[in-house]
Amino acid sequence: MSEVVSYRLEGDIGVISVNYPPVNALGQGVRQGLTECLRQGLQDDQAKALVVIGEGRTFPAGADIREFGKPPQGPALPDVVAEYEASDKLVVAAIHGTALGGGLEVALGCDYRVALDSAKVGLPEVKLGILPGAGGTQRLPRLIGAQKALEVIVSGNPVKAKDALALGIVDEIVSGDLLEGALAYARKLAADNAPLRRIRDLQAKKEDPDLFTNFEKSIARKQRGFKAPFHCIKAVQAAVELPFDEGMKRERELFAELLVSPESRAQRHVFFAEREVAKVPGLAKDTPKREINQVAVIGAGTMGGGIAMNFANAGIPVKILEVKEEALEKGIAVIRKNYENTAKKGRITEQQVEQRMALIQPTLSYDDLSDVDLVIEAVFENMDVKKAVFSELDRVCKKGAILATNTSTLDVNRIAAFTQRPEDVMGMHFFSPANVMKLLENVRGEKTADDVIATVMDLSRRIGKVGVLVGVCHGFVGNRMLHKRQAEAVQLVNEGASPAQVDKVLFDLGFPMGPFAMSDLAGMDVGYRIREELRKEDPDNAPPRNWTDELVEQGRLGQKTQAGVFDYKDGDRTPVPSEQVDALIAKFREENGIQSREVSDQEILERCMYVMVNEGAKILEEGIAARPLDVDVIWIYGYGFPVYRGGVLFWADSVGLKTIYDKVSQFHKETGNDVWKPAALLEKLANEGKGFYG
Repeated sequence: MSEVVSYRLEGDIGVISVNYPPVNALGQGVRQGLTECLRQGLQDDQAKALVVIGEGRTFPAGADIREFGKPPQGPALPDVVAEYEASDKLVVAAIHGTALGGGLEVALGCDYRVALDSAKVGLPEVKLGILPGAGGTQRLPRLIGAQKALEVIVSGNPVKAKDALALGIVDEIVSGDLLEGALAYARKLAADNAPLRRIRDLQAKKEDPDLFTNFEKSIARKQRGFKAPFHCIKAVQAAVELPFDEGMKRERELFAELLVSPESRAQRHVFFAEREVAKVPGLAKDTPKREINQVAVIGAGTMGGGIAMNFANAGIPVKILEVKEEALEKGIAVIRKNYENTAKKGRITEQQVEQRMALIQPTLSYDDLSDVDLVIEAVFENMDVKKAVFSELDRVCKKGAILATNTSTLDVNRIAAFTQRPEDVMGMHFFSPANVMKLLENVRGEKTADDVIATVMDLSRRIGKVGVLVGVCHGFVGNRMLHKRQAEAVQLVNEGASPAQVDKVLFDLGFPMGPFAMSDLAGMDVGYRIREELRKEDPDNAPPRNWTDELVEQGRLGQKTQAGVFDYKDGDRTPVPSEQVDALIAKFREENGIQSREVSDQEILERCMYVMVNEGAKILEEGIAARPLDVDVIWIYGYGFPVYRGGVLFWADSVGLKTIYDKVSQFHKETGNDVWKPAALLEKLANEGKGFYG
């Protein structure tokens, strides 16, 4: 008998119990044990019915990720589920925690399902670029209808117990002791001579003749470039149109196609990278963490307000400081409006709006920050302003308080030097909108203490962010690479491309928008201020003035002024090419003696992407990022790099580093520009025939 699954008799009900911490994942031992214990239960004449339950935190929560990429070992999960479904005794699944993926598929192989009121169920395989491969796409539509099954499978999102009851995924909800509730339910079924309910024998309902076509259209934009959501639709269609065994065969074909697809490989890479990124190389696991019970944010603007919301959302009280009453009131009003809009969409309740607002305390006085454990500065990107703020924080904050800056480009070591406690200072670079974007680029200064790093990385997770630790340089990881790409995009336009052409190439690669539409969304003045600060602080490394500077000086700041690189009509966010900007670009070319030429889409792709790959390699060489996965996670969660391409450096491996190195060398030879000087790491890996990931 398997050690991780056991069978026992509770009165007249056989109990099959899974105990494989931490999440009872469906590894080979669990699959084997489920099969053996089922057979034992069927042979037990005293057992009138069987209950399957998970020990510890949860019902089986899906596949065992430790088996990913290894040769499969029997029994296969579809066979385990089929054996449960074929049982001639009633089987009840007792669900708590999260019955996800294979866990829910096991439950669908049972006759009835009981869930604890706090449980969640779901089929999240689509998020790994695959589909449920043990009958989930065939059984769920037969149980709840094709439309609802599509919504659950294609979104991959978990379903709360009460919603699962309403849908018909579970039959009964219990509170309190799950085993007691499940045993009582099983005894009642047995006493009532309840029929066996094999989902395979049900007919899947198709509620609308055009269901699959319409559903595909409804997700086309959001799921652009992903393969799995569309294969999920095909699998559910098979459940409606084919007999069960043929539908299962079709599910396996579609699953096998996805498993070897580049999209799924990329999505699985991102899945593991997101988990790995939280582990900081060189930082001991047992590094102590400081307590964070009270936070403050300096600045109630868009960024400061968004940052404050993250802490209120996590139940952490936060003070928000402004120097002027009017700015403070405006900032608090915007936060309230954001929460109320979320409540209107049904994502939070009115009560939660008030609870979160109550956690945000406005103040005009630095002296009110004397008791906070962490303070985050979110003011203008100007070193003089930062100096004033940090000098004041150094004066008022208690010993051991963490002093963080939200700077996106400036030198964290210089900022730390404005205090008498540089060991307590680090960067916490939130991305806009700060209450929505998942990335938190945490910047370690030369003197930042290990316990400060450990605390901030742990806090990132606590407030629902993906925290990535990086070192100090201009722009850190994300913006350093971005600035190189933006400069190349501008140079391509200088040479003859149009902003719309450049944007389309990057959009077609999978970005949500191109470089120029992104600048318009962020505000053209943001980049302008950064360039102007650099021209003042480090003129040798500052970009020369170009037509984008002139746009800002003419008041074309992007979407907020309905005019930037593109025009925006009547509040519509769709970028429209601008004759005024075209004229400005033509004037710039003429004044600088540039002969306009035709630029191919391939050249745009290579110059915009390869410059980032080369810069990423330099970042790794310099130790600014510890691993390629740190760079990839930053670009996925901070800049919308397509998940199905796995990140900038994962994508580079798929192109081939030799191909990229040769092109970078060619551009360097042609331009003489240092930005194209091949990184030593890129050259080494290319010559060895390796990639960033081996």
